[in-house]
Amino acid sequence: VQLQASGGGLVQAGGSLRLSCAASPKRTSSNNAMGWFRQAPGKAREFVASINWRGDSTSYADSVKGRFTISRDNAQSTVFLQMNSLKSDDTAVYYCAQHLSSYGGADSSRYRYWGRGTLVTVSS
Repeated sequence: VQLQASGGGLVQAGGSLRLSCAASPKRTSSNNAMGWFRQAPGKAREFVASINWRGDSTSYADSVKGRFTISRDNAQSTVFLQMNSLKSDDTAVYYCAQHLSSYGGADSSRYRYWGRGTLVTVSS
């Protein structure tokens, strides 16, 4: 399974970005939960959001609750992360990952496939 994240870029504080993560071959992730993590310069990787296989259960890090929304389109084998009200603290490389199970969560050790990441830079 290969995961390709895209949609990162430079945005001003308060702005929005939408990240996408496409899995290939298609439909290889439809039974698995998916997640987004991020790693800021000089910091450890941290959990951002996860979504279960059906797309009807999500979880978020406290730092992004109310601002970020994770969603998925299983027909297109794609997961999205809509990021609104961006802050400078959101600057990081964002990674998508496929969970071992259908239900997801914040434990990075339970994710088996990882994409290369896409850089999000928020200017203040």
